Order: sequence, then C-alpha cells, then structure tokens
Amino acid sequence: MNEATVLDVKAGTGAAAQKRTGSRLPKWLYGWLLPLLLLTIWEIAARLNLVSETMLPAPSLIAAAFGRLAASGELAEHLRSSFIRAGGGFLLGGTIGLLLGVFTGLGKWAERTLDPSLQMLRTVPLLAVIPLFILWFGVGELSKWLLISIGAFFPLYFHTFLGVRSIDFKLYEVSKVLEYSKLQLMTQVILPAALPNILLGLRLSVGTSWLLLAVAEMMGASSGVGYMIQDARVYMQTDIVFVGIILFALVGKLTDSAVWILERRWLHWQNTYKG
Repeated sequence: MNEATVLDVKAGTGAAAQKRTGSRLPKWLYGWLLPLLLLTIWEIAARLNLVSETMLPAPSLIAAAFGRLAASGELAEHLRSSFIRAGGGFLLGGTIGLLLGVFTGLGKWAERTLDPSLQMLRTVPLLAVIPLFILWFGVGELSKWLLISIGAFFPLYFHTFLGVRSIDFKLYEVSKVLEYSKLQLMTQVILPAALPNILLGLRLSVGTSWLLLAVAEMMGASSGVGYMIQDARVYMQTDIVFVGIILFALVGKLTDSAVWILERRWLHWQNTYKG
C-alpha cells in the first residue's frame, strides 16, 4: 500500500468519523430549528420597532405574560377546564364512533341503513350547526361537550368502518377453520387487523376535539383557554392571545405525540416506509 492510498484511507476514516459525530445531534432537535430561527427573527424585529407591539408583541413579552398567568394560577385553571371539556367530548364521541364503526363494518344491513346518513352528515361543516346548538342547548357545558363529541365521532367512525372493511377475507376463513368464537374473532382478528386505521382515526379525532374546543369556548364560556383568548382580544391584550394560541399548539402536539407513541408500540409489527 503506497503513501497516497494510506492518506486516502485516513481521509475517508476522518470524514466518516465527522459524519458520525454530526449525526449524534438528537433527531427531535431538528424539528425545533425552524421555530427557533423564526422566534429569533421575530424578537429582533420587535426590538427594532419594525413591527407594532400591539399587533405582534415580542416573544419575550409573550413569555413574560405566560409567566404571570402561570404564577397567578389562572393558567392552570383555564387548562383544567379545557382538558375536561376536550377529554369528555372526545371520550363520548370517540367511543360511540368506534363502536358504531365496528357495528356498521361487520353488518351489511347496518351499513345499508346507517352509513349513507352518517356519510351525508359527515360533510356538513360543524361551524354551520353552532347556531342550532345554541338554540337547542344554550351556551352551557352541554352544548360544548356535544359539539366536541360530534367532531370526535366522525373521524373514528369513518376510519374504524374502513379498517373493518379492509380486512383480508382469508382471515375470516381461517377463523372459521379454527372455530373461533365471536369474542375471539373480534379480539384476535378484527381489532388487530383494523388497528392501523383505528389509530389514524383516533389521531384525527384528538386533533378535531382541540379544534372544536377553541370554537366552543369562544361562544359563551367563563373559563378555558378559548375563553382566555376571547377575553384578551376584547381588552387588546395581544400577548395573552398569543399565550392561548401557543397553549393550544403545545397541548395539541403533546396529545398527538401520545397517540403516535401508541402507534409505534401497538403497530411495531408493521414493516412500513419510515423515510
């Protein structure tokens, strides 16, 4: 091996070592690079008075407002109210959607009877029915829970129905050969095979629940993150408006990540493309 070859090998080894060192940066950190860059530009623009403080307060002012609200306990109270509404509406609508999706997916009669009407209702914008909800149920907690539950119902219903109908017919044939009971068929064939679609519906339902929570809390609530945003808008407290928006973004991301973790654990057997 001549001297040039030795130098090439050393150079290649050094480059590979640098590449390995660079790849030690945590993968989750890459998703924060763009937000941090935008926040830096935003802060500089605000400090230089390039943007109006009333319209677009500096991130440091928003952070200060966040600290004040957290220290006073007001933020925790609003979050508690929002979690109760979003969680209650999601559990109600999601549970009904899951059960009805399995029911219509397994029964031809149920599909012909129920699915056409549900598919038609699914296309109606939920914001269009808010006036009816106010007329029928007022602006109390019931109308908010029902609005959120309807939003959570349709994604889980549709994807559960699709998941059940997408199961390979051969699996049903095998279950007959093995003489599975109805319970075994449900727990060992139908639910595991439909689980990818169900989890997709779950993820969409969670997101829709938070979206409709914001709408519900702005139509006559006395607590909650949506109410906090609406109240701050009236008094031109733009920094608090941004606090509420950021809270919705963070909580939505956290709940979405929780479902994503469930997907990774429960669907570890799937050999799918990961980029």
